[in-house]
Amino acid sequence: MNVNVTKRNGKLEAVDLDKIHRVLTWAAEGLEDVSVSQVEINSHIQLYEGMKTSDIQAIIVKSAADLISENTPDYQYMAARLAIFHLRKLAYGEFEPPHIYDHVKKLVKAKKYDSHLLEDYSKAEFDQMNKHIDHWRDMNFTYAAVNQMQGKYLVQNRVSGEIYETPQMLYILVSACLFSKHDKTTRMRYVLDFYDAISQFKLSLPTPIMAGVRTPTRQFSSCVLIDTDDSLDSINASASATVKYVSQRAGIGINAGKIRALGSEIRKGEALHTGCIPFYKYFQTAVKSCSQGGVRGGAATLFYPIWHLEAESLLVLKNNRGVEDNRIRHLDYGVQINRLMYQRLINQQNITLFSPADVPGLYEAFFADQDEFERLYGAYEDDPSIRKKTIKATELFSILMQERAQTGRIYIQNVDHSNTHSAFNSKLAPIKQSNLCMEITLPTKPLVNISDDKGEIALCTLSAFNLGALTSLDELEYLAELIVKALDNLLDYQNYPLTSAEIPAKARRSLGVGVINFAYFLAKNNVRYSDGSANEIAHKAFEAIQYYLLKASNNLAKEKSPCEWFHETTYAQGLLPIDHYKKTIDQFSSYPLQLDWETLRKNIKKYGLRNSTLSAIMPSETSSQISNATNGIEPPRGLVSIKQSKDGVLKQVVPDIKRYRYNYELLWQIPNNSGYLKICAIIQKFIDQSISANTNYDPMHYPDQKVPMQTLLGDLLTAYRYGLKTLYYHNTRDHAEQKTVQTIDECESGACKI
Repeated sequence: MNVNVTKRNGKLEAVDLDKIHRVLTWAAEGLEDVSVSQVEINSHIQLYEGMKTSDIQAIIVKSAADLISENTPDYQYMAARLAIFHLRKLAYGEFEPPHIYDHVKKLVKAKKYDSHLLEDYSKAEFDQMNKHIDHWRDMNFTYAAVNQMQGKYLVQNRVSGEIYETPQMLYILVSACLFSKHDKTTRMRYVLDFYDAISQFKLSLPTPIMAGVRTPTRQFSSCVLIDTDDSLDSINASASATVKYVSQRAGIGINAGKIRALGSEIRKGEALHTGCIPFYKYFQTAVKSCSQGGVRGGAATLFYPIWHLEAESLLVLKNNRGVEDNRIRHLDYGVQINRLMYQRLINQQNITLFSPADVPGLYEAFFADQDEFERLYGAYEDDPSIRKKTIKATELFSILMQERAQTGRIYIQNVDHSNTHSAFNSKLAPIKQSNLCMEITLPTKPLVNISDDKGEIALCTLSAFNLGALTSLDELEYLAELIVKALDNLLDYQNYPLTSAEIPAKARRSLGVGVINFAYFLAKNNVRYSDGSANEIAHKAFEAIQYYLLKASNNLAKEKSPCEWFHETTYAQGLLPIDHYKKTIDQFSSYPLQLDWETLRKNIKKYGLRNSTLSAIMPSETSSQISNATNGIEPPRGLVSIKQSKDGVLKQVVPDIKRYRYNYELLWQIPNNSGYLKICAIIQKFIDQSISANTNYDPMHYPDQKVPMQTLLGDLLTAYRYGLKTLYYHNTRDHAEQKTVQTIDECESGACKI
């Protein structure tokens, strides 16, 4: 064929079809159920004079990716190898990667990498890294993983599309950065061990770390919690802080429940307050003010109590009906509930709505002291001088659950569980909100002004264990040591835009280590979500996770000292998560503890903890794809999921489909939420923050294809009864689409997700 193609260097040369065939044969080596000829036929390459070789490569990659199916899953590896071949040519101009030292020097000079890498590490140490790095681990990626890696994580020029690195360079340099200030006598052991753990998918890191560590940008906290008071100065400061952190790609939680209600007096009656909605709109504008990487605006969840005087208006803010004046649709909402509100619902009594400014002490007691809240609430109900409104509890909760069902994104925070089963002493450091994705429960204090050092913005740094990649739970001990050391180092390594974030972040040193690949872990062990068979293994796994995380933090406290504000934790009182969990779960989970908690308790009382919190269960959409894992603790929607992202449509196959195809329990095969909520409760027993737990409904299971309100309220009460702190998405199966296409919008910011 006498056609010339344009190479990457701009030169023309005759097309070499044999070369294309050789590359395809190389990519298929060792894989089952893949056909080189089928990929060639499927590609339909229409060669033309001057066609770019990169375009040919892209067509071939897509051809292989299109053949991914339940019966031919190995095409995901063939497509990935072809994509890596292409990626290396883009990054290095050839297939063989350069020596890491030469690579780092080049990119530091180009201001793509942080210059400290060359300052902190010697040429000999880079030689050691170069000897250890295994670039063939790139071949363990699936096509979805390579696509996400290239789209979100690899250092690149997002305007020109130039790529500067490949995955193994990313992994080794993230490791080098995180341990750069570690004791030099043991540093390289941790650098190389951490590299092995993340490059072999034993540990999973969040988007801000993967995309940012090794670059000159040093802000890596996934989750930011901002609290606002009932004053213009505080509201303005909170909006400014939101803009700062949205621009840094963080997901935001805004606590705005203290803002007084519409019609309240201002300046002793000189004016009437405009209420919550204008200020919530102000926060929405702040959240959407900065584009994150030119992809989309930021995202936030805004929190308020269900007993707020404006609750009936606030509950419908996301509803598609109504006009712009009374709707704020580009925020998500966390509705805060406690024991008394649920009791009123169960007893079919009334709920009284108040403006927080009219009922001194009630808002504070809502979080810090449930008995005091009930005393004050009753007293204010009986006080005729206080403005209030009465509504049937069943009516108010029905509005809440109807809006949650229709929008999918009205979330729930059980504020009493958030404080009674907490890492923090609620009298000293109450939990007043969660974050964008409903898994973080950290103390906050309202800002007074943007340069305030008295307010407290809470930051949490995330990561996850890949449960499916472990051969034994005993592996968690060393993995916990690695991740706790790495993330603790990160708190000192990163920069902080605001003092009100830096001071508490360094004084509390809160971490949130979760899991990915839980569904695969269950499939490997031939147990299921729905029938209780997974309960015992979940209990063992999450006991081990929390135990080893606490042990690692305790050992680090011996080495470096406990965190400065350790005295504000329940751990400082000698209390552990196993002491204050909701005992109702013992009805279905009365398994004996496997590990030596009493010795750990003694050591924590003696030496403290380096970190106020250690665990949180996050959605983990993107990092699960990178690790070829199932999302967080969620059941997969299909054996092959078709996921739509800004980078296109991707097919992801569940791990080890050939061996465990019939062991997986898929989301819409699960008959109801009961088994899943019980597993979440078992997990929550050990986790010291919270869980991004979802509720899922298939209308076809119900009369007239409508989920009864009784079912929705029953699940809400079940989650509360079992001690869950938060509920995230409400998912409804859409039977209009025969294919399950899942939009990747979890933790919408693109940063909160891991």
